[in-house]
Amino acid sequence: MIYQTLGMLALLALVYSAISGWIERTPINGALVYTAFGLAFGGIGLGWIGFDIEAEGFRVIAEITLAVVLFSDAASTDFKLLKRNLDVPQRLLLIGLPLTILLGVGAGIALFDNLSIIEIAIIATMLAPTDAALGKAVVSDPRVPAPMRQSLSVESGLNDGICVPVLLAFLAVASETKGDQGSVLILFVEEIGIGAICGLGITWFAGNLLRIANAKNWIGHSWRQLIIVCLAVVCFTAAQLAGGSGFIAAFVGGACFAAMAPEHKEELLESAEATGDFLSMVTWTIFGAAVIGPALAAFTWQVVVYALLSLTVVRMLPVFLSLLGTELTTGDRLFMGWFGPRGLASIVFAVIVFNASLPNATTITITMICTVLFSVILHGVTANPWVKAMDATGDE
Repeated sequence: MIYQTLGMLALLALVYSAISGWIERTPINGALVYTAFGLAFGGIGLGWIGFDIEAEGFRVIAEITLAVVLFSDAASTDFKLLKRNLDVPQRLLLIGLPLTILLGVGAGIALFDNLSIIEIAIIATMLAPTDAALGKAVVSDPRVPAPMRQSLSVESGLNDGICVPVLLAFLAVASETKGDQGSVLILFVEEIGIGAICGLGITWFAGNLLRIANAKNWIGHSWRQLIIVCLAVVCFTAAQLAGGSGFIAAFVGGACFAAMAPEHKEELLESAEATGDFLSMVTWTIFGAAVIGPALAAFTWQVVVYALLSLTVVRMLPVFLSLLGTELTTGDRLFMGWFGPRGLASIVFAVIVFNASLPNATTITITMICTVLFSVILHGVTANPWVKAMDATGDE
C-alpha cells in the first residue's frame, strides 16, 4: 500500500502540475483538488491510497507546511507599501482577532449545551486564525489591490502565532492546571517574544552567511532551491525547542530575510513556493483521505451550523467593525472578512487539543474538521469569481 500511495501522490502532482495554470483560472483551488482526491481515493472512496499516520505525525507535516508558507509569504512582502498601510493589519490583529474569538464563544454557547465555556473558548480560538496557504489565490492575485493583499498576508502570518499562547492558556484551565493571570501573561510574552527573537537571530546570521557565500560564488545553483525551505524549518524548530511560537519565528524570519536580501528574494522564493505547494498537496490529501472520511458520520447539526457561522458572521462582522474609519469601501471590508479561510493552523491546534485528552475533545476536533472542510470548498469556489468581479468593478 505504501508504494501505491506514493505512486498516487506522484501521479496527482504530475497531473496537477500539467494543468495548474488552467486550474488557477477556474473557480477551484489546489486545496480543494487535493482534498477531493484524498476523499475519492482514500478509505471511504476507492481505497487506493492509505496513510498509516498518527495524529502527531500529521501535526508535524501540517506545521512544517505552514512554517514554509509563512516564511515565503513574509519574505515576499513589500514593506514600503505595508508601512503606508499598516493601520489595516493592526486593526485586524488588535481588534478583529479578539472580537472573532469573543463572537465565536457566543455562538458556541448558543449551540453546544454539552461543552463548558472553556471548551467553547478553545474551539473559538482554534478557528480564529486564517490560513496563508489556503488564501494564496487571493493574497497573490495582482487584481486584488496591493494594500488589501499585504494586509491579509500579514494577518494570516501573525494571527496563528498570537493564538498559540491563548489556546495553551485555555487548555491549562480546561485541564485544571493551576495558574494565574500572571503566568498566562508570561506564557503569551514568551511565545511571541522567543519566536520573534529566534526568527530574527537565525535569519540575521543565515543572511550574512549567505551574503558572504554568494559574493564568493560558493553556492551551487541547484542548492539555492533549498535555502528558503531550510531556513524556514530552522527558524520554526529553534523557536519550538526554545519554548516560543515557531509560526511567529517563521513569519518574522521571512520578514527579516526580505529586508536583508531584497535583490535575491525573488530567485530564492520561486523554488520555496514550489516546495510549499507540494507540502500543501500532501497535507490536504491526507486530510481528505484519513481525516474527513471517519469524521463525516459524526457531523451534527450543531457542528454544521457553528462551522457556517464561524466562516461568515463570526469572522466577517469583527473584520467589518474593525475596519470602520479606514479608506476601504464596504465591498472591500466584506471581501477581507470573507477571505479568512481556516486551514493548517486550525488543524495543528486540533491535534494539540486532541492530545490534551479533554472530556469533549472529539466534539471540538469534529467541529474543526467540519469548518475547515467547508472553508476549503466555499473559499475555493468563490476566490476567483469574487476577485474577477472586484477587478471588473475597479476597471469601471
